[in-house]
Amino acid sequence: MAIDTNKVGAHIAALRRAKGLTQNELGERLQISFQAVSKWERGETLPDTAILPELAAALETTIDSILSGGAQALRFKGKLNAKDMREGVDALRRVGFLLGEQNPIYRYAIEGVSEKLNTDVAAMLADDFLRECLVAEAIIQNLMAGYYFDMAEVRTAFRHEKWYNTVREYAARYAAT
Repeated sequence: MAIDTNKVGAHIAALRRAKGLTQNELGERLQISFQAVSKWERGETLPDTAILPELAAALETTIDSILSGGAQALRFKGKLNAKDMREGVDALRRVGFLLGEQNPIYRYAIEGVSEKLNTDVAAMLADDFLRECLVAEAIIQNLMAGYYFDMAEVRTAFRHEKWYNTVREYAARYAAT
């Protein structure tokens, strides 16, 4: 990840102002000159790595927040398996067979998911191509939430190239490959 010095500087300035501190007061707390603080805030330089923990504490934030310019950092939450995502979608389909598609438990579950996804999930479960779309959606939602998938393993979970390529695009976007 490239660090944008202008965003970092603007974020430091906003945090400093929110704390009601002047550049001079922040500099005094960190035992540095107000000119150094000014250079950070103008995006000319970055804080020295040795000062980052003290700066984060003074501004009541994290080092990640400072260096990302306030952008929410995506945290790695763990590794998931695409085969499990497929199995989960297939299990949802099997619930319809086991309970009966008119059973209120199944019907309400499908209606709830359909409403949240703004689609007809029952129809998607009945069609192989569209069922894989649900698998892709499950993987993508987890990628966006910070989970990792081994893309070689993901490849084996799809019969339809379209859905694998869609997942691969999102994985690249979320740096999960």
